[in-house]
Amino acid sequence: MSGLKPRVLIVEDEPIIAMMLEEHLLDAGCEVAGTAQNLEKGLVLAGATEMDLAILDMILGSQPSFPVADILAARGIPFMFASGFGSNSLPEEHRGQLVLHKPFHYPDLVRSLRLALGSRFTLEASV
Repeated sequence: MSGLKPRVLIVEDEPIIAMMLEEHLLDAGCEVAGTAQNLEKGLVLAGATEMDLAILDMILGSQPSFPVADILAARGIPFMFASGFGSNSLPEEHRGQLVLHKPFHYPDLVRSLRLALGSRFTLEASV
């Protein structure tokens, strides 16, 4: 979809985690396509942003991010969830999605990015 660097949308309600994700993505050779801290903005960005991948906090405040995931799936955009709850907390329609388990470290993120993006992009990161 984009040029040489994968464009990644961040949907995360914790500002410190969002900033850490942004820094790690830049270090890995990605571009940040946008950042949303709540469901409403996540829905808007999911429907209108050019991106190659999205990272979705499973729970945004008290609301699940599954409606954002539904939009991304309908657009054919890969995404992963970031959660401390694990993949068993996913609804049936998203059970096969990649889950980045919180708390995570840079190498965990890079491995997940490589899995989610496949061979479409070469990341600058080493782990």
